[in-house]
Amino acid sequence: MEMKKKEHKECTSALLPVRDTLDVIGGKWKLLILISVWEGNKHFREIERSIPKLSTKVLSKELKDMEENQLITRTVLNGFPVRTEYKPTNHSKTLEKVIFELHNWGVNHRKLIFGDKSETVDPIRV
Repeated sequence: MEMKKKEHKECTSALLPVRDTLDVIGGKWKLLILISVWEGNKHFREIERSIPKLSTKVLSKELKDMEENQLITRTVLNGFPVRTEYKPTNHSKTLEKVIFELHNWGVNHRKLIFGDKSETVDPIRV
C-alpha cells in the first residue's frame, strides 16, 4: 500500500486535534485522577490517597486544570466542615474508550517488555 505524501498544511491540521487531546489529558496524573473520580472518590483527600506519590500541590493544580477543560465539576458543600466534591462530567466519559484502549495497550506492552510467566508474548518482527 502506497502512502500519499501529505502537504505541510494537511499534516498540521491532522496533528492539531491530537495535540489538543494531549494538552487536556496528558501528563503523569490527569488520567489517574480522572479514573479515581470515576471510581467514586469525590473528595480531595480521597483522590489524593487513592493515587500514590501524588502531592497535594500537584493534585490541586491538576483538578483546576481538569475543571477548566470540563472533565470534572467542583461543588462546595456548605456544612461543618465545608467540603468540596468533585464529579466527572459527561464530557469526561467520552474518554472511556480511549482509556480502555490505553489500558489494553499498557497490559500488552508490560508483557512484551517485562514478560509474563503465565503467557508468552511473541516479539514484534520487522
